[in-house]
Amino acid sequence: MSQADVRNRAGYQVKRAQQALHQACERRLRPLGLSMSKYAVLHALDGEPGISSAELARRCFVTRQSLQDVLGGLRGAGLVAVAESATGGRARPVTLTGAGERLLGEADRAVSEVEERMLAGIGPDDRRRLVELLASCADSLS
Repeated sequence: MSQADVRNRAGYQVKRAQQALHQACERRLRPLGLSMSKYAVLHALDGEPGISSAELARRCFVTRQSLQDVLGGLRGAGLVAVAESATGGRARPVTLTGAGERLLGEADRAVSEVEERMLAGIGPDDRRRLVELLASCADSLS
């Protein structure tokens, strides 16, 4: 298969777009002291405070070990708090601190600006359809 043929494959273009989005977001988040992994964890915790570590790792597309490293950095920066004791079972709930909530607001604006730049020139109907098509692709492989 030639290089030109590969570039015409949907999977190649999805990966290319994902890489470009990831790199652009990393550049915008770096001055805030965040990586995409840290941003994903803050975002997930904002949506579901106290979520289990296993579920948090799944939602953030990281391993449980990587999640522990990310949480350690966020905790050290005062952006998340880990409960001293478990509320049920062995898991200790993790929640955002006030500083974490404020930083997440800034990070959300930065990531939204990158996404808007990525989607420039694509109208609202096509944007909705793009989201539907990508969700369908992911669902087909799950």
